[in-house]
Order: sequence, then C-alpha cells, then structure tokens
Amino acid sequence: MERSDLTDELERAEGLMLQGQPEQAAELLARLAEDAEEYLDKNCPTTAEVQWFSFPTLFERLAYRRVEKDPRELRDVGEPLDRLYNDLALASVQAGDYDEAMEALKRAVRWNPMDCSYRLNLADLFRVAGDVQEYLALTYSVFERASDARHLARAFVNFSGWFAASEKPRAAAAALRAARALDARDGALEAALDQAAGTERDPDLVTDAEMRELLAAEGLPDGANADVAVCLLMCAGDAMRAGERDVAATLTLRARDLVGEPAARALLELIHETDEEGAEDAAD
Repeated sequence: MERSDLTDELERAEGLMLQGQPEQAAELLARLAEDAEEYLDKNCPTTAEVQWFSFPTLFERLAYRRVEKDPRELRDVGEPLDRLYNDLALASVQAGDYDEAMEALKRAVRWNPMDCSYRLNLADLFRVAGDVQEYLALTYSVFERASDARHLARAFVNFSGWFAASEKPRAAAAALRAARALDARDGALEAALDQAAGTERDPDLVTDAEMRELLAAEGLPDGANADVAVCLLMCAGDAMRAGERDVAATLTLRARDLVGEPAARALLELIHETDEEGAEDAAD
C-alpha cells in the first residue's frame, strides 16, 4: 500500500462516483479500507502503542511528531486514509446506505480528528437518523478544535437551526449573526440568512452585545475564531521549533484565514516575540 498506489485507487473510485456508479465505488473503497487497515496493523507497530490519531489536541499531536522518528508512523499515511473513508461515506450515501456512511465517517474522524468537515458531515447523518444529542455534541466539538472560519460558521448555522426548532428565535438570530461575522463563504450560511430575513430569526434584530449575551446563555462561545487562531499560532511556533516547517506554514495560514492577516501578524509577534522579518516569513 504505497501512498501513490492508494491515491491512484482513490481517484479511480471518485471517477466511478462521477459516472453514477456509487455501488461499485463503495465496493472498491471498502476493499481498499480493509487492505489499508491490514497493512498498517502489520507494518506500523507504533500505532498500537501510541494511537497518534486519537490525540485530542494539536499540541499533543505535534509533541508526538517531535519525538516519534519511526518512518512507518501513522502520519505518513493519514491523509489518504481520511480521504478514503470520506469517499466511502459519500459513495455509501449515494447508494442509500446511511449506516455504512456513518461508520465510514467515524473512521475518517479517527484518522484526522482535526478536520472538522468530517465531524460536521457525521453530525448531519446523526440528524437524519434522529439522534439529536450526537448531532449537537459533534457540532459543539467544532468549537473546541482547530478549524477554519467556514467550519465555525457552519457550526453556528447548525445551532441556529436547533434554536429555531426549539422556539428560541432570538438565540437563532444570535447564532446566525455570529456565523455571518466570520465572513466565510458557505452555502449553508447563505441559505440560512435568506430564510431568516424578515423573520424573528433575522440576525439584524440583535446587536453584537446581545449576541454575546444570548450565545453565552445557551453555552456557546462567541469569538471562537480568535481563540482558535491563538491556538493555531502557538502550535505553529512549536512546529517550527521542531523543524516541521510545512506544518507551521499550514497552521499559520489557517490562523490568518480566521482573523485576517494584520491580526495574525500581531498575534504571532505577541505570542512568540518574533522580530518583524520572522513574523513576515511565518505569515508568508
């Protein structure tokens, strides 16, 4: 299971889905998943001991990356595998097998716990299945993990819909206002704003101060994007010191997307007390 081989097979499966053959794609992806898991069990003994993918925070994952030098470690194959399970979930949904889709997305979250798109897609499946508690728990977990503005906006939209269904229109309006403030292009957000316009759920009916009060009363954080940006930049510094320049660049770009470039530069200088040239290199 070389990385390139797996990627080629994923592209073939994705081609089958585009051709309207989800059953064949799901069959291929399920076989790939079984082969990949078997390969890792035999060739990645460190995973049974450390379980790198189950670490809940970026800091813990980066700390493990810093001390683990085994070339067979899980991070070398993690990206294709979360893509594999996400594709399997998509093919399963197209084929009408929602139980298989749910199991596949659970595995995608396992392989990449920091990509909140998998969590949000899994939350949607729980909503379809009528499991409201899992739906809300997965949506809330987005606020607790590094993500981008689009994912945070979608989490607010999910809660806005829940508040509306619970006959809390002002809380729904506050959640939509928080989502809109993230300035993220998201189809779900645009649709929710259109539906709320002129109703009690209209985000223009609450001020920023009221929004913060209403969200706090419901147990939701406001300004989660700034908190996440600080976490990302702190981890970026740790990654840079560990020699993981690509990881540091990725985390810094995500932080910039959340709070904008001027704020990201200011946070970077404040956190790491870097000189101007160092901060510019990191932001670039």
